[in-house]
Formats: sequence, structure tokens, C-alpha cells
Amino acid sequence: MDTATARTTVGQLMPDVLTDLRRLVGHASVAFPGFPPEPVHAMAADVLDLFRAAGIADARLLDLGAGYPSVYGEIPAPPGAPTVLLYAHYDVQPAPKQGWTSDPWTATDGPDGRIHGRGVADDKSGVVAHLATLRAFGGTPPVGVKILVEGEEETISHLEAYVEAHPALFACDAFVIADMGNVRVGEPALTTHLRGDVSCTVTVSTLAAPVHSGLFGGAAPDALIALARILATLHTPDGDVAIEGLHSHDWSGADFPEADFRTAAGVLDGVDLVGTGTVASRLWARPSVTAIGLDAPNTAEAANILIPTATAKISMRVVPGCDPERELQLLMDHLESHAPGNVKVETKRVKVGHPFEVDLTGPAIGAARDGLSAAFGKPASVIGSGGSIPLVAYLKKAAPNADVILWGAEDLARAAIHAPDESVDPAEIERIILAQVLMLSALGAAARAGADPGAVG
Repeated sequence: MDTATARTTVGQLMPDVLTDLRRLVGHASVAFPGFPPEPVHAMAADVLDLFRAAGIADARLLDLGAGYPSVYGEIPAPPGAPTVLLYAHYDVQPAPKQGWTSDPWTATDGPDGRIHGRGVADDKSGVVAHLATLRAFGGTPPVGVKILVEGEEETISHLEAYVEAHPALFACDAFVIADMGNVRVGEPALTTHLRGDVSCTVTVSTLAAPVHSGLFGGAAPDALIALARILATLHTPDGDVAIEGLHSHDWSGADFPEADFRTAAGVLDGVDLVGTGTVASRLWARPSVTAIGLDAPNTAEAANILIPTATAKISMRVVPGCDPERELQLLMDHLESHAPGNVKVETKRVKVGHPFEVDLTGPAIGAARDGLSAAFGKPASVIGSGGSIPLVAYLKKAAPNADVILWGAEDLARAAIHAPDESVDPAEIERIILAQVLMLSALGAAARAGADPGAVG
């Protein structure tokens, strides 16, 4: 399909694409433990029906043995053509009412032309982009297509173990992971780096039991204060991570403009950013460490006592090229070695999520860059992501020779994924669909012309 035909075809599909997106936002598909399961299962069933109608007759729910199912299906490749696996996820983050200016479970048109609602960008935009890509070819694409729509990307995933146990299902020549976005709307970019996510807990103990803060304070050690002192050692005065030996480098691709970053992150006026170097280096090429949880008395129940035990959960993002197991051990060693006054410190490993770096030399990567450039009308740049998609490493293990394309409609500057008033620009979805259509068309044309499309798996 040539560019002009593809552009017209995708444009004609957009009303149905947005109708589907609005309906899908209505499913409160939060897969976190403690949330109702019915909306998640309803979402899975809706996605399944949509992909069957789009041409994947064998689309089905994969029973992962626990948790929520994934939607999977396949259209076999024409002779000599490669196979492309299209990935997205249908589960979403929770949506507390605080901060929302509209109902998070109702797709709402904003005055900025964007559609607002939980999951409208992350990642229901990816789901409808894949649907539209299939519809553009009338359900008979020029390459083989596998679809994989996960139901637990935002929480504890059971899909990773399933991929390890059933690698043949995921064998392909290229993965298209539609769970990313450009820095700005209309500025095309391929994501090439994903940071990994490692985490642990650290527990500080100082006393056998709580004691009176007046009678004993000033001599007896308080566990919460000791824990705070340990956490303060994780960063230098400039805000850089102070853990020795971590893998780190500078980013050489496109930068993330500071003004855009401040807006996207909601940094308050007058508050300094942390760390040194370019924003892109800090986000995409260097580690970051955060205390994401704390077990200690809350202020409403505070008593005049010294705290005997306090625990924090620490999350650290690690960069491509590192051994995440080693990085986690360095974090735990740092926490244990910076105990003030010989307080008792215990660390426990929670999880290890691997970072990922894209090989930019494959045939599908070239077709993807060309498709992006044609769809957006300007050359595609290369960016990273500070976030993590641990599944990518498992998929790559199942198909080690496959290219990995990371893109999507979740623009970093304004989409507010995981935050109140999440939104998406409909034009960005349209351009990503067009890029996918052009990429598949190019891969199919190369196969018909006798070019080597790559070996499956």
C-alpha cells in the first residue's frame, strides 16, 4: 500500500477507531489486587471480539494459570513474508478521583482537542492502533501478524512466565510494542532504550518496643530517623544517585526540553530539578532511586514515642548495558553499609526487571523509521524511556533474532499517563496507525521482491 492510499484509508477508519477507544475507556480494567475483576474480564472479552471482527478468526484468551488472560491470535504469513507481533495491554492504572476534572471512566473531549480518560493513552490507544492496522488491510495484511494484548502490564504479570514456557507462540521477525510515545505530539521518534526496575525493602530496628519520647528521647535511637538518615545517603547534594559502581552514561540522542519536562512532571514553580547533565541523560541513561513506600505510624495516629522499627520500599531504575541483579545488590549493600550508630538494618529483594536496548540495524527497524517519517512528514529521532517494560526482554528471548519497535501515541509532554486527566491526541493515534500500515506494507513488498525479511525466531 503506497503512502497516499494508506493515508486515505487510515483517515476513513478514524471515526470507528475513536468510537472503539471511547467504549474501551468505559471499562475500569484495573488489574491490581483488591479491585473488582468484572471490568477487567469485560474488557478482555470486548478486545477479543474486536480483534476477531478485524480479521483474526482464531483470536482467543490465553489462560496464564493465574491472574487475567491475554488476548492472542495469528494470521499466517504469505509465502516468504515475515511475521510481526503487535503488542499492547488492556489493563490500566487505578484512577483516584483526586485531581481529575472529568470522570476517568468516561472518554471526555477537552478544549485542547485531546480525549481524556484513564487508559485513553496507556494503553488503549495501542489496542485501537493495532485494530485499525488490521482493518486497513481488510484483515489480510501483506505479512504474518500475531496479536498479543496483555491484561496485567500495570501489575504483577503472569505473561512473562507464560512466554518462557511457550516460546513458539511468540516467534516472529519483529515485535511492535505500541506502549510508548513521542516527546511532543507531531515529533516522530523511535524509543531505543528502556530502563529496568529493581526494588527491595529496607527495615531499620533500634528498640525492643516503643518507648516514651520524652523520657528516652535524646539518647535512645529512633528507627524512623535512622531510616531517614540512610535514605538521605542515596543521593549527592546535587541529586545524582550516590550508590557506587552503578552503570551510567550520557545520552547522545534527542534531548527532552526542560520546559516540556517541567510541564509533563508537574514540577512546581521555583522548584529545582534534581541531578546533573541533560534531562535526557537523567531520564534515559542514568539510574534513579526512589523511596516509593514507607511503613511507619501515620500522622493521625502519632503518639509521643520513639519508633522501634521502620521499613521503606526502594525502587531503582537501571540502564541498558547493566546486570540488574548486580545493580540491586549494590543498592542493598549501600543501604546496609550506611547504618548510623550500628542500628540493625535488613534488606530484602523484591523484584528485578531487566532494561532493554534496541538494535537499530534490522530490516523492520528501517521500515519503521521510514514509516514514521512518512506518517509525520519529518525525520524520526531516537529517544529513550525512563520507564520499564520487563516483558520485552522475555519476548526477545523467545525470538532472539526479531527486531523490536517501540512507539505509540503516549506523548511524554502531555499524556499524563498514570496521573489525573490522562489524555491522548487523536491525530497522534492516526499517525501511529499510518506508520504501522506503511511499515507492514514495506516489509510485505520487500518479501515479494525477494529481499531477505529475516528468519522467524
